Amino acid sequence: MEAEKKPPAVSDVGAWAMNVVSSVGIIMANKQLMSSSGYAFAFATTLTGFHFTVTALVGWISNATGYSVSKHVPLWELVWFSLVANTSITGMNLSLMLNSVGFYQISKLSMIPVVCLMEWVLNSKHYTTKVISAVVVVAAGVGICTVTDVEVNAKGFLCACVAVFCTSLQQITIGSFQKKYNIGSFELLSKTAPIQAISLIILGPFVDYYLNGRSLLNYNFSGGATFFILLSCSLAVFCNMSQYLCIGRFSATSFQVLGHMKTVCVLILGWILFDSALTVKNIMGMLLAVMGMVVYSWAVEAEKKAATPIPRNKSDMLDGEDVPLKARVSGLPTVDLEEGEMKG
Repeated sequence: MEAEKKPPAVSDVGAWAMNVVSSVGIIMANKQLMSSSGYAFAFATTLTGFHFTVTALVGWISNATGYSVSKHVPLWELVWFSLVANTSITGMNLSLMLNSVGFYQISKLSMIPVVCLMEWVLNSKHYTTKVISAVVVVAAGVGICTVTDVEVNAKGFLCACVAVFCTSLQQITIGSFQKKYNIGSFELLSKTAPIQAISLIILGPFVDYYLNGRSLLNYNFSGGATFFILLSCSLAVFCNMSQYLCIGRFSATSFQVLGHMKTVCVLILGWILFDSALTVKNIMGMLLAVMGMVVYSWAVEAEKKAATPIPRNKSDMLDGEDVPLKARVSGLPTVDLEEGEMKG
């Protein structure tokens, strides 16, 4: 029986590893695909539509082959969720276009306290002082190593607020849906992906044209660009799957806090692969962020142990597995050698 309780811990590590590796990989692939020194594919919203199209296709194949089981979720809730998720994507792209990179990074960091606040309001979740302190340390560390120039305007600030609110709400809703409808992470993703794919494929080119003034119809799809688009879409399947898995198994707050490990990995790989500058300030920020993540993980585990009720005596612990085999078979009373009592 105890052996059956251990595998989920391995799966937890695997889920986080899948999310970090796929997220960092997709960022590296998109950097080559979208940068002016690469293939200059400046259609981020449309590319996200491609991502969800491939994810929806994988989900359909999984359901058709019986690998996963489809469960009922009301259509209006799926449409509502997709609207929030697509608004999050569009808002983030607009925020990046209208604001400086520094303010864009600050807006992403602000998701941590916003998620905490929303989980407290919507799910009545409370946080210990240790958890809050660790969250502050992580945000400070990531801020030190990513935030540089900070410029903002009214339109950009509004887009950033909408993006942060919708992203936080989307991540909390993922966990809520899985508990509410008793549905697995991949099954839920299989239901939301088609709606997001259709809407982003239709609206994406118009949003991208507004963002950069370039039409997708005029883009030259070379062999290299097509390869990186397919690579990006393949990594997106694992990225989306692991996001739903991590949020469903842990919480939106944990996903935000520990997810910043991806930021640290991106900075290091950018320095290794793309000759990006890596200053002492970056290194100190990364070390502070990693330290905060370690403290956060420890604080969450301590919180779980504190919340676990401890049996007062042996009779509270007694169940079918604790009763000796001989007594279970014969129904005879057992003797507690320490207390000298007969127990039936």
